[in-house]
Amino acid sequence: MRSRRLFSSLTVGLIVFVVFPVSFYSAAEKSPASTTGEKLWFDSFARVILSGPGIERADFVESYPTYDSKIVPTPTDGGIRLEIPDKYKERFDRWKEELTSTEFGRNQWDAYANNKEFILTIKVAGSKGKGAGTDGYLWDESGKFVGATITLGDDIDKGYPNPIYYPVMNSLSPDDTSYSISGKLLAATKLSHEFGHVNQTAKANRVALQLQNKLMPEYTSIFLKNGRDTKDEKLVELAQQMGGTPVEIWESREYWSEINAMLFLKDRISKEDFYCFVFNKMKRNIEEYAKDYEKRFDQYSEFTSSPCFK
Repeated sequence: MRSRRLFSSLTVGLIVFVVFPVSFYSAAEKSPASTTGEKLWFDSFARVILSGPGIERADFVESYPTYDSKIVPTPTDGGIRLEIPDKYKERFDRWKEELTSTEFGRNQWDAYANNKEFILTIKVAGSKGKGAGTDGYLWDESGKFVGATITLGDDIDKGYPNPIYYPVMNSLSPDDTSYSISGKLLAATKLSHEFGHVNQTAKANRVALQLQNKLMPEYTSIFLKNGRDTKDEKLVELAQQMGGTPVEIWESREYWSEINAMLFLKDRISKEDFYCFVFNKMKRNIEEYAKDYEKRFDQYSEFTSSPCFK
């Protein structure tokens, strides 16, 4: 997998970021400064992955999900709660309309809108620009996942994610083609990706998630001090506890959410002239950058049965 081959350059970039943080920060979408060790680790890591040495600049930066352990009573008045400033309402309505124009998108939206035991908050914030993020996770006393917050940048209808970790969303980038792909389709695909993060968290184990996010900064700290030796006994032990290295955990989360984005796109563009352009590019991205994750996509007939793959 190409992402594995890039690991060395990424980690070198991470070290450079620690020493010279401003240069990498300015190369990516700006976001509020992190306040915790976990978020500081991820902010450094993500910016290097998405805009570090040897990698094209990305116009989409996803916020780090903290999987915090905020415990709340089980909601009885849940559903989707919109916190959209007036100046963004018109564009958000276009993004939502695009998402829910498909059966897949409507089912995703309605599943949360009609769930009174789950609170999904959706916000639009100018500070996120072309990026997005999902956090603010809520759990009830029994450990049931009962809430999350999706925050969208005000310009998510612009900017294409890097193909290495976002092969689906990147497939909408125009390249040298005459096809015109609307910004609202890009925005709806990013929103579908964020729904994917909520979906996968609902299936995950809260204790395991929190353990991973607690140990990732410790892993990175040791890695930076030991000469980038991943065979270090302590790092091997931490990876075993977490179920993988930080890179493996992070990319796995992103690829699961890209499945959600792919399913939305299949529903939305299957009759569009640019359908094969997008799906062929998606397939190339996966084969070149995500070979280890190809089987995930192959589980879905929406991907494998594409008439474009001949």
